[in-house]
Amino acid sequence: MNGWVLFQRDDCHLCDQALAVLAQARAPAFESVFIDEDDALEARYGVRVPVLRDAGGRELDWPFDAARLVEWMATP
Repeated sequence: MNGWVLFQRDDCHLCDQALAVLAQARAPAFESVFIDEDDALEARYGVRVPVLRDAGGRELDWPFDAARLVEWMATP
């Protein structure tokens, strides 16, 4: 996985909200990774999704709004 990744679940209303925030903040292109069928990802992100990870490995846990996301994206 390279670049930005949004870890999420199927049928997750919080994940849908996060997608809307990403669009509102004009986040860079990202890959959606669904953790439901992956035991390792489920163990790591199961209670945390949605989680956004940047190319450097930093992670932003939900909840976040557009302002927080823009601030986080601007911080190296």
